[in-house]
Amino acid sequence: MSYKAHSTAIIDEGAEIGEGTRIWHWVHISGQAKIGKDCSFGQNVYVGNKVIIGDNVKVQNNVSVYDNVTLEDDVFCGPSMVFTNVYNPRSAITRKDEYRNTLVKQGATLGANCTIVCGVTIGKHAFIGAGAVVNRDVPDYALMVGVPARQIGWMSRFGEQLKFVDNVAVCSNTNERYEMLQSDLIQIID
Repeated sequence: MSYKAHSTAIIDEGAEIGEGTRIWHWVHISGQAKIGKDCSFGQNVYVGNKVIIGDNVKVQNNVSVYDNVTLEDDVFCGPSMVFTNVYNPRSAITRKDEYRNTLVKQGATLGANCTIVCGVTIGKHAFIGAGAVVNRDVPDYALMVGVPARQIGWMSRFGEQLKFVDNVAVCSNTNERYEMLQSDLIQIID
């Protein structure tokens, strides 16, 4: 095994798990899941069959990653955050053929107890605040909070809120520069 799994973890036959990945107590990985290298799955995580997870993804305790969810590299899923895959579920009506795809792009952070309603795309390095409910697409680098989630600012790749002066912001930790063009954040590469 090129990954580490606690003895209580259930890893169904056929699951693809990358080198260096760590799987903790009471995690269940379904047999068709595809998981990259150097990931971490906290206690009581569930990963469905039709799930693709990139490299260096952190999934904290009590998160269920249901079918049709894709997490790109470097995504952070905070404790007890929620994904859905059916938009209008009913117990008495089977809707497995109606699953909606959810894509979380590289470097995004999904805060503790937030909810991601199926069918949305979360942009690169976006930051979803704790408890927010996302029901529409989120732009790259956007800072989203509230119910329903609304954008209140922009975040750097480092995870620092950006302050713009004359449409330019600089991350104080990395010195990366960002420019605002027609309400879309564009990263400037110096």
